[in-house]
Amino acid sequence: MKKTIFFLFLFSSIIGSAQKKYSSHYYKLKEVYENTPNTEDEIIFLGNSITEGGNWAQMFPNVNAINRGISGDVSDGILNRLDEITASKPKKVFLMIGTNDLAHGKTEEYILTNTELILSRIKTASPNTRIYLQEVLPYNPTVGKKFSGHKSNQQRVIILNKRLKKLARKNKVKIINTHKKFRNRKGLLIREFTYDGLHLNAKGYKHWSKVLRKYVHQK
Repeated sequence: MKKTIFFLFLFSSIIGSAQKKYSSHYYKLKEVYENTPNTEDEIIFLGNSITEGGNWAQMFPNVNAINRGISGDVSDGILNRLDEITASKPKKVFLMIGTNDLAHGKTEEYILTNTELILSRIKTASPNTRIYLQEVLPYNPTVGKKFSGHKSNQQRVIILNKRLKKLARKNKVKIINTHKKFRNRKGLLIREFTYDGLHLNAKGYKHWSKVLRKYVHQK
């Protein structure tokens, strides 16, 4: 009897772990987003922790700016919650994804395939939504001691971004050269824009808002 209970417990634990593919933070925010009423003319900022950390409503007070970033998110995590994104038939979607995929050992091809699926699903579910694909940002390994797994992928980010440009042209969406706008002469994330070499600080977000401003307000 005790063995039976043990194996049932073990089985349920394995099933539970399999069902929880992402972090508890991911599922918590996904639920929050799904329970938030849809509004008109949403301009959605979609991505991982770098997106989640931005106060988009404050940066763009004259539009209906919506934050749909989740820390730690990856490209298949975006796909898993994309129905909530398209449900409001948003006016625009600004997508940045891929840095966590690379850190988790995913190939550029894997990220590109998922990104193309994201673009396709948005277009199908909400044909009038204007999509802006943003390049993955550079890193700065000289700032902070954390996130070495990310910072070791500097060259892979460059390769990925080149392929994202081709993907954007193929799918007829706008690509925003965010990598160029955030790097110094050595190709590193500008020190003044980050507190740990990966995430942005207040100056970084202010700069990002300037980079995106014309696209946000574009008719």
